[in-house]
Amino acid sequence: MDPVKRILVHVCKNGAVPQRAPFLQSVTGFFSGDDQAEVSCSLDKNQFIISGGDGGPRVPLKVAMSNQMKRMVFYTTIHHLCLCVQLLDAGLRELHEETGLKLKPDRQSSKILGLWESVYPPLLSCGPPQRHHVIVYMLLHSPLSHLHLQTSLSPAPCEVSACLWADRKLIRAIVSAVDGEDGDVDLTDLPTSISVSQVSAHGALTDATVPLAVLVSRTPDTERVSTGTKFALGLWQQSLDAFDP
Repeated sequence: MDPVKRILVHVCKNGAVPQRAPFLQSVTGFFSGDDQAEVSCSLDKNQFIISGGDGGPRVPLKVAMSNQMKRMVFYTTIHHLCLCVQLLDAGLRELHEETGLKLKPDRQSSKILGLWESVYPPLLSCGPPQRHHVIVYMLLHSPLSHLHLQTSLSPAPCEVSACLWADRKLIRAIVSAVDGEDGDVDLTDLPTSISVSQVSAHGALTDATVPLAVLVSRTPDTERVSTGTKFALGLWQQSLDAFDP
Protein backbone atom coordinates (compact mmCIF):
# COMPACT_ATOMS: atom_id res chain seq x y z
CA MET A 1 0.00 0.00 0.00
CA ASP A 2 1.33 3.42 -0.91
CA PRO A 3 1.99 5.74 2.05
CA VAL A 4 -0.73 8.26 2.81
CA LYS A 5 0.42 11.83 2.38
CA ARG A 6 -0.99 14.81 4.24
CA ILE A 7 -3.05 17.40 2.42
CA LEU A 8 -3.86 20.57 4.33
CA VAL A 9 -7.22 22.23 3.94
CA HIS A 10 -7.21 25.69 2.35
CA VAL A 11 -10.11 28.14 2.42
CA CYS A 12 -11.09 31.20 0.42
CA LYS A 13 -13.97 33.63 0.01
CA ASN A 14 -15.15 35.76 -2.90
CA GLY A 15 -12.46 34.63 -5.35
CA ALA A 16 -9.53 35.39 -3.04
CA VAL A 17 -6.33 33.35 -3.17
CA PRO A 18 -6.77 30.19 -1.04
CA GLN A 19 -5.05 30.36 2.33
CA ARG A 20 -4.34 27.61 4.82
CA ALA A 21 -7.40 27.22 7.04
CA PRO A 22 -7.17 29.41 10.16
CA PHE A 23 -7.67 27.46 13.35
CA LEU A 24 -8.74 30.18 15.75
CA GLN A 25 -12.18 29.15 14.59
CA SER A 26 -13.61 26.07 12.98
CA VAL A 27 -13.47 25.71 9.21
CA THR A 28 -17.26 25.87 9.15
CA GLY A 29 -17.15 29.00 11.30
CA PHE A 30 -14.88 30.66 8.74
CA PHE A 31 -17.82 30.64 6.31
CA SER A 32 -20.79 30.89 8.66
CA GLY A 33 -21.78 31.92 12.17
CA ASP A 34 -23.88 28.77 12.33
CA ASP A 35 -22.99 25.07 12.38
CA GLN A 36 -23.46 24.69 8.62
CA ALA A 37 -22.41 26.51 5.45
CA GLU A 38 -22.80 25.98 1.71
CA VAL A 39 -19.42 25.68 0.00
CA SER A 40 -17.61 24.45 -3.08
CA CYS A 41 -14.60 22.16 -2.86
CA SER A 42 -11.82 20.84 -5.07
CA LEU A 43 -8.51 19.02 -4.90
CA ASP A 44 -5.76 21.00 -6.63
CA LYS A 45 -1.97 20.85 -6.37
CA ASN A 46 -2.08 18.77 -3.19
CA GLN A 47 -4.46 21.25 -1.57
CA PHE A 48 -8.05 20.52 -0.59
CA ILE A 49 -9.69 23.88 -1.28
CA ILE A 50 -12.99 24.87 0.31
CA SER A 51 -14.52 27.99 -1.20
CA GLY A 52 -17.41 30.13 -0.01
CA GLY A 53 -17.65 32.11 -3.23
CA ASP A 54 -19.61 31.55 -6.40
CA GLY A 55 -18.72 28.91 -8.96
CA GLY A 56 -18.82 25.14 -8.90
CA PRO A 57 -21.41 22.81 -7.37
CA ARG A 58 -22.16 23.71 -3.78
CA VAL A 59 -22.45 21.17 -0.97
CA PRO A 60 -23.20 21.47 2.75
CA LEU A 61 -20.29 21.73 5.19
CA LYS A 62 -21.37 20.93 8.74
CA VAL A 63 -19.81 20.61 12.19
CA ALA A 64 -21.25 19.23 15.43
CA MET A 65 -21.34 22.49 17.34
CA SER A 66 -21.49 22.68 21.13
CA ASN A 67 -21.19 25.87 23.17
CA GLN A 68 -17.68 24.87 24.21
CA MET A 69 -16.68 24.08 20.66
CA LYS A 70 -17.67 27.56 19.49
CA ARG A 71 -15.01 28.97 21.83
CA MET A 72 -12.43 26.35 20.97
CA VAL A 73 -8.98 27.35 19.79
CA PHE A 74 -7.58 24.72 17.43
CA TYR A 75 -4.05 23.67 18.25
CA THR A 76 -3.55 21.21 15.39
CA THR A 77 -3.78 21.25 11.61
CA ILE A 78 -4.20 17.57 10.96
CA HIS A 79 -6.43 17.48 7.87
CA HIS A 80 -6.00 14.33 5.80
CA LEU A 81 -6.99 13.08 2.39
CA CYS A 82 -5.31 10.39 0.35
CA LEU A 83 -3.17 12.02 -2.31
CA CYS A 84 -5.09 11.24 -5.51
CA VAL A 85 -5.64 13.12 -8.74
CA GLN A 86 -9.41 12.88 -8.36
CA LEU A 87 -11.61 12.71 -5.28
CA LEU A 88 -13.33 9.70 -6.86
CA ASP A 89 -9.98 7.89 -6.85
CA ALA A 90 -9.64 8.65 -3.14
CA GLY A 91 -13.16 7.39 -2.44
CA LEU A 92 -12.66 4.16 -4.38
CA ARG A 93 -9.32 3.57 -2.68
CA GLU A 94 -10.89 4.02 0.75
CA LEU A 95 -13.76 1.71 -0.24
CA HIS A 96 -11.27 -0.97 -1.31
CA GLU A 97 -9.14 -0.65 1.83
CA GLU A 98 -12.11 -1.02 4.19
CA THR A 99 -14.46 -3.38 2.33
CA GLY A 100 -12.30 -5.20 -0.20
CA LEU A 101 -14.53 -4.00 -3.04
CA LYS A 102 -12.41 -2.95 -6.01
CA LEU A 103 -14.50 -0.91 -8.44
CA LYS A 104 -13.31 0.73 -11.65
CA PRO A 105 -13.68 4.53 -11.86
CA ASP A 106 -14.90 4.45 -15.47
CA ARG A 107 -17.83 2.20 -14.53
CA GLN A 108 -19.13 4.32 -11.65
CA SER A 109 -20.93 7.63 -11.35
CA SER A 110 -20.41 9.75 -8.28
CA LYS A 111 -21.05 13.08 -6.62
CA ILE A 112 -19.99 14.75 -3.38
CA LEU A 113 -22.87 14.76 -0.90
CA GLY A 114 -21.28 17.01 1.71
CA LEU A 115 -18.37 17.74 4.05
CA TRP A 116 -18.21 17.03 7.76
CA GLU A 117 -15.79 18.81 10.08
CA SER A 118 -14.67 16.41 12.79
CA VAL A 119 -12.76 17.38 15.94
CA TYR A 120 -11.73 14.95 18.68
CA PRO A 121 -12.22 15.31 21.54
CA PRO A 122 -15.21 17.57 20.78
CA LEU A 123 -15.15 19.39 24.15
CA LEU A 124 -12.35 21.27 25.88
CA SER A 125 -13.43 19.62 29.13
CA CYS A 126 -12.19 16.35 27.59
CA GLY A 127 -8.81 17.85 26.72
CA PRO A 128 -7.30 19.85 23.84
CA PRO A 129 -8.02 18.66 20.27
CA GLN A 130 -5.86 15.78 19.09
CA ARG A 131 -7.45 15.18 15.68
CA HIS A 132 -9.13 17.59 13.29
CA HIS A 133 -10.33 16.45 9.88
CA VAL A 134 -12.61 17.48 7.06
CA ILE A 135 -14.40 14.32 5.91
CA VAL A 136 -15.70 14.08 2.34
CA TYR A 137 -18.91 12.07 1.95
CA MET A 138 -19.35 10.80 -1.60
CA LEU A 139 -22.34 9.08 -3.21
CA LEU A 140 -21.30 6.27 -5.56
CA HIS A 141 -23.66 4.65 -8.07
CA SER A 142 -22.56 1.20 -9.26
CA PRO A 143 -24.20 -0.87 -12.01
CA LEU A 144 -23.63 -3.95 -9.82
CA SER A 145 -26.37 -5.20 -7.50
CA HIS A 146 -25.80 -5.55 -3.76
CA LEU A 147 -26.05 -9.34 -4.18
CA HIS A 148 -23.15 -9.25 -6.66
CA LEU A 149 -21.13 -6.94 -4.42
CA GLN A 150 -21.78 -9.16 -1.39
CA THR A 151 -19.85 -12.01 -3.01
CA SER A 152 -16.77 -9.75 -3.32
CA LEU A 153 -17.10 -8.22 0.14
CA SER A 154 -13.97 -8.72 2.26
CA PRO A 155 -13.82 -6.06 5.01
CA ALA A 156 -10.54 -5.33 6.77
CA PRO A 157 -10.86 -6.62 10.38
CA CYS A 158 -8.75 -3.75 11.67
CA GLU A 159 -11.22 -1.26 10.17
CA VAL A 160 -14.62 -2.97 10.20
CA SER A 161 -16.35 -5.08 12.87
CA ALA A 162 -19.65 -5.59 11.03
CA CYS A 163 -21.48 -4.40 7.92
CA LEU A 164 -25.01 -4.42 6.56
CA TRP A 165 -27.10 -3.49 3.53
CA ALA A 166 -29.59 -0.86 4.75
CA ASP A 167 -32.87 -0.08 3.02
CA ARG A 168 -34.48 3.35 2.88
CA LYS A 169 -36.91 2.64 5.74
CA LEU A 170 -34.08 1.81 8.14
CA ILE A 171 -32.02 4.79 6.98
CA ARG A 172 -34.99 7.10 7.50
CA ALA A 173 -35.36 5.88 11.09
CA ILE A 174 -31.64 6.31 11.81
CA VAL A 175 -31.57 9.85 10.40
CA SER A 176 -34.69 10.92 12.30
CA ALA A 177 -33.12 9.88 15.62
CA VAL A 178 -31.37 13.24 16.07
CA ASP A 179 -28.91 13.31 18.97
CA GLY A 180 -30.28 14.93 22.11
CA GLU A 181 -33.78 15.53 20.73
CA ASP A 182 -37.02 14.12 22.11
CA GLY A 183 -39.98 12.75 20.20
CA ASP A 184 -40.87 9.39 18.76
CA VAL A 185 -38.94 7.78 15.91
CA ASP A 186 -41.13 5.96 13.40
CA LEU A 187 -40.15 2.30 13.70
CA THR A 188 -43.23 0.96 11.92
CA ASP A 189 -42.57 -2.30 10.07
CA LEU A 190 -38.97 -2.44 11.30
CA PRO A 191 -37.78 -5.55 13.18
CA THR A 192 -36.42 -5.28 16.72
CA SER A 193 -33.06 -6.60 15.49
CA ILE A 194 -31.19 -6.03 12.23
CA SER A 195 -29.24 -8.69 10.32
CA VAL A 196 -25.56 -7.84 9.80
CA SER A 197 -22.41 -9.57 8.58
CA GLN A 198 -19.95 -9.76 11.46
CA VAL A 199 -16.24 -9.63 10.63
CA SER A 200 -13.94 -12.03 12.48
CA ALA A 201 -10.34 -11.27 13.41
CA HIS A 202 -9.30 -13.21 10.28
CA GLY A 203 -11.76 -11.41 7.98
CA ALA A 204 -14.41 -14.13 7.74
CA LEU A 205 -18.05 -13.02 7.55
CA THR A 206 -20.70 -14.62 9.76
CA ASP A 207 -24.39 -13.87 10.18
CA ALA A 208 -25.28 -11.89 13.30
CA THR A 209 -27.86 -9.37 14.54
CA VAL A 210 -27.71 -5.90 16.07
CA PRO A 211 -30.56 -4.52 18.20
CA LEU A 212 -32.50 -1.84 16.32
CA ALA A 213 -32.25 0.28 19.48
CA VAL A 214 -28.49 0.67 18.88
CA LEU A 215 -28.99 2.10 15.40
CA VAL A 216 -31.60 4.65 16.52
CA SER A 217 -29.95 5.64 19.81
CA ARG A 218 -29.69 9.38 20.48
CA THR A 219 -27.53 9.25 23.59
CA PRO A 220 -23.96 10.54 23.25
CA ASP A 221 -21.09 8.38 24.55
CA THR A 222 -23.04 5.17 23.90
CA GLU A 223 -22.94 2.61 21.11
CA ARG A 224 -24.83 4.38 18.31
CA VAL A 225 -24.61 5.74 14.77
CA SER A 226 -22.31 8.76 14.89
CA THR A 227 -23.59 12.28 14.26
CA GLY A 228 -21.42 12.65 11.16
CA THR A 229 -22.72 9.38 9.71
CA LYS A 230 -26.31 10.47 10.34
CA PHE A 231 -25.53 13.71 8.50
CA ALA A 232 -24.20 11.74 5.51
CA LEU A 233 -27.12 9.30 5.52
CA GLY A 234 -29.54 12.23 5.61
CA LEU A 235 -27.93 13.71 2.50
CA TRP A 236 -28.04 10.29 0.82
CA GLN A 237 -31.72 9.99 1.69
CA GLN A 238 -32.47 13.44 0.24
CA SER A 239 -30.63 12.51 -2.94
CA LEU A 240 -32.67 9.35 -3.36
CA ASP A 241 -35.93 11.13 -2.58
CA ALA A 242 -35.16 13.77 -5.23
CA PHE A 243 -34.39 11.06 -7.78
CA ASP A 244 -37.25 8.71 -6.85
CA PRO A 245 -39.79 10.37 -4.47
